[in-house]
Amino acid sequence: MSISELPQKDYMHSGHVGCPGCGATVAMKFALRALGEKTVMVIPACCWAIIGGAHPQTALNVPILHTAFETAAAASSGLRAALDMKGDAETTVVAWAGDGGTFDIGFQALSGAAERNEDFIYVCYDNEAYMNTGVQRSSSTPYGSRTTTTPGRDWKHTRKKNIVEVLAAHRIPYAATASIAFPEDMIRKFQKAKEMKGGTRFLHVFASCPTGWRIPTEHCIKIARLAVQSNFFPLYEVEKGVHYTLNYEGNRPVKDYMGGQGRFKHLKDGDYQQIQTMVDEDWQLLLRKTGNCHPRRGSEDETGMS
Repeated sequence: MSISELPQKDYMHSGHVGCPGCGATVAMKFALRALGEKTVMVIPACCWAIIGGAHPQTALNVPILHTAFETAAAASSGLRAALDMKGDAETTVVAWAGDGGTFDIGFQALSGAAERNEDFIYVCYDNEAYMNTGVQRSSSTPYGSRTTTTPGRDWKHTRKKNIVEVLAAHRIPYAATASIAFPEDMIRKFQKAKEMKGGTRFLHVFASCPTGWRIPTEHCIKIARLAVQSNFFPLYEVEKGVHYTLNYEGNRPVKDYMGGQGRFKHLKDGDYQQIQTMVDEDWQLLLRKTGNCHPRRGSEDETGMS
């Protein structure tokens, strides 16, 4: 899919209350372009519960069901059942949650729905901390990051949970990563998830946060692109839990990605070397799962996928 072939109709209004440079708003814009108007968004407590606006106003031109922090997957399951009872097979139900409501608080409901193979799309827009409540660490927060709950010199010393591998282990029809810096790839994956119909489809979307990551607002897309180009956040798909497809191969050091962010400014060269080793190990494991396929390598000035 080329840029000229991307769907252009927006279902998101400009009057939202997201922070300047918010990656989560870019993610929603692209997702709805792919999904279209026959979509219902189930949104638990998260940044987007605020960004969308207070009732009766909304930044979206699709219905929204606001729900409790831990219940996005359960509410989506019930909504899908209700639509089926009405004979509505056209409307796509989408759970739209942050990393706190996916990796942590909402994981029990998500795992249960995935085990039952409920028919909806679950999207985690990942900004790697509880940004809406003050930048507290989550199990999505990466190794080396400092948050408001890792004070002083005690930055996070544990790895980020690999949520796609966890969902793939449920053997759901489709799990994939996507990035706001690669719109063609992201929109293709959302369209694919929509067209699959039936069963749980999971999309893990990398959404940079200038506020929590302490980066300039205009670097939102640049930082998201560097995460992919350094293999810190690989782009890949998993079908039925076992069939892996790698979409992109990066070639830049992780310091290029991490070095410009305030949340990592305390790291020393030895820390970066350790993190590079972790990223390289994870990348080699992913290559083995994909059969050592080698997709096109990206250039430094690339803005998307072809």
